[in-house]
Amino acid sequence: MHLIPTNCHSIDQLLGGGIPSGKITLVYGAYNTGKTSFTLQCSVACARKRLKTLYIDSDDTFSTTRLSQIAFNDLNAVSPKIILFKPKTFQEQGILFEKLERYLSNTVALIAIDTITSLYRISLKGPEETFTLNRELNRQLAILTEIAKKYDVALLLTSQVHSIMTEEWSLGRIEPVATRVLNFWSQNVLYLTTTEKHPVRRMTLEKHLGKKVKGISCSYVVTLTGISTDLEQ
Repeated sequence: MHLIPTNCHSIDQLLGGGIPSGKITLVYGAYNTGKTSFTLQCSVACARKRLKTLYIDSDDTFSTTRLSQIAFNDLNAVSPKIILFKPKTFQEQGILFEKLERYLSNTVALIAIDTITSLYRISLKGPEETFTLNRELNRQLAILTEIAKKYDVALLLTSQVHSIMTEEWSLGRIEPVATRVLNFWSQNVLYLTTTEKHPVRRMTLEKHLGKKVKGISCSYVVTLTGISTDLEQ
């Protein structure tokens, strides 16, 4: 098992060294918690090791400006090693996953999907479609799992979230969209949250190498150059 560094010492410690190859790592959190910045940062870390990333922008949030900020002086060397795909529908996303093996080689170390549930959520128009869409999401994740194992690449997924209401009709916990499906297929799960101490965020490890964990977390900030655990920035 190889590890993809996140370029943040505390986060790498949290994950036991980085994003593991051959497995799915899920990162979920509310808007403005840095999911896309984290994904770009891991892609840049790969490129700096002369390895490629297949970056699937299902949320239409990929920004060349943000990439240039995170890559900084390395942009010219980094950008050719990030291969960008932009599916427009949930069905297109599934077809792309079926064809991903065409783009794999021994220099591809990371497949990043931001976000895995964006097009899924857009397709949800009523309860009657949930079963069909969940079955398709299961199929897509099964394809990705097989690719991760077969080619020993790391799979990094981000997900949108929704709130679970309590009996008192107040906001309860936050969960990723399609929680059961994503938790079933993901060996590592990271939950990103804001804190009362702006601009500090919190990253909590909920699952590691297939096992649920509790109480393991670290603080971070989203800076101009990416995710940092140096809270003085």
